[in-house]
Amino acid sequence: MKLKVIVTGVTGMVGEGVMYECLMHPDVESVLTVSRKPTGYAHPKLTEIVIPDLLDLSAIESRLTGYNACFFCLGVSSIGMKEAEYRHITYDLTMNFATTLSKANPDMTFCYISGAGTDSSESGKLMWARVKGKTENDLRKLPFKRVFAFRPGLIKAT
Repeated sequence: MKLKVIVTGVTGMVGEGVMYECLMHPDVESVLTVSRKPTGYAHPKLTEIVIPDLLDLSAIESRLTGYNACFFCLGVSSIGMKEAEYRHITYDLTMNFATTLSKANPDMTFCYISGAGTDSSESGKLMWARVKGKTENDLRKLPFKRVFAFRPGLIKAT
């Protein structure tokens, strides 16, 4: 079965790497990127949607159907951020995107790039770990075929 994949966060190191690997993999039929800025890549398998506000998907919702995998790689560092601002980007944006996809693609596998040290109890001392934990927990409640949370401890650019 060929995969039709959505990738977010493609202007960052992780998302760009995931997009590249998907474009090169023979089992991936097509890749849709959704981001605020264009990637600068051109490839026969690649379609880009540039949207200024990922919290308002109404203009592109109909273009998000027919996919069976999503790699949600969008994220920010929590350094210097207040909890409300970090939660808005990490939780609110992720859940809005995932909820939209789950309605349109119930057979989708959703892969969330989280981080080592994420707190699934949602009650630890580290703000970022609590927010990531809540995000992971709530993603698993959505009606996807499968949800995976990847928790890398270190990512080395190549």
